[in-house]
Amino acid sequence: MAVTPRPAQDGGAARTPFIAGNWKMNLDHLQAIAFVQKLAWSLRDAGHDFAAVEVAVFPPFTDLRSVQTLVAADKLELAYGAQDLSAHDSGAYTGEISGAFLAALDARYVIIGHSERRQYHGETDEVVAAKTAAAIKHGIVPVVCVGETAEDLEQHGPSAVPVAQLRGALAHLSSPADLVIAYEPVWAIGSGQAATPEQAQQVCAALRAELGSLLGADVAAATRILYGGSVKSGNIAGFLRQPDVDGALVGGASLDVAEFSSIARYQKHVGV
Repeated sequence: MAVTPRPAQDGGAARTPFIAGNWKMNLDHLQAIAFVQKLAWSLRDAGHDFAAVEVAVFPPFTDLRSVQTLVAADKLELAYGAQDLSAHDSGAYTGEISGAFLAALDARYVIIGHSERRQYHGETDEVVAAKTAAAIKHGIVPVVCVGETAEDLEQHGPSAVPVAQLRGALAHLSSPADLVIAYEPVWAIGSGQAATPEQAQQVCAALRAELGSLLGADVAAATRILYGGSVKSGNIAGFLRQPDVDGALVGGASLDVAEFSSIARYQKHVGV
């Protein structure tokens, strides 16, 4: 069936569905080249319309130059981004990667505040806010991740923690900006047990309402909000039926070319 971009409210621009594959710490640069080639061929052979459903991969830092070269040389329509960036532009910050470096590699996106960064690297809302501002400064679209643990859900109920994290992440923004928000319930990531589409919609609607309060109705209507957490080809269409879910941040399934391609082509093989 034909793919139709989701209409934004209040006359704003339509929101193009976005399928993003977070490779995490997987695939070296040679494996990345092979993977991107296979993914691009698979989507091309299936007649995928990238203008109707955007597809992006998020490789490790060491793969980005190889991916950039391949995408440019073969004129691929796949987008790509980084999994993190530094809040700093340059200086004595061993191991950090500046947004300026990512911009020089033509990275369109960067993931910020992923639950694994929060859990294993102690990233606070203040750190996430600084990194979000850094991404925007360098012309890179931040994919800002928010989500609650099982304990958060039990103690505070749905949406309270993700909404508070979103408020913290946007604390340094003085004007509207191009953003992507990813709701990733920590209790669903890698568990094989995804949230229900209705649960995802409830939280994504609350996030959109908070965006409206913080940055205005036009920004809220135009901003894409993704769901992430045990996403696969068998459940993606259910999430995308929801009015406030505009795509998916895919983890483990993004490492399987056939599965990730199937997720990206959800409107072709599953009625919505």
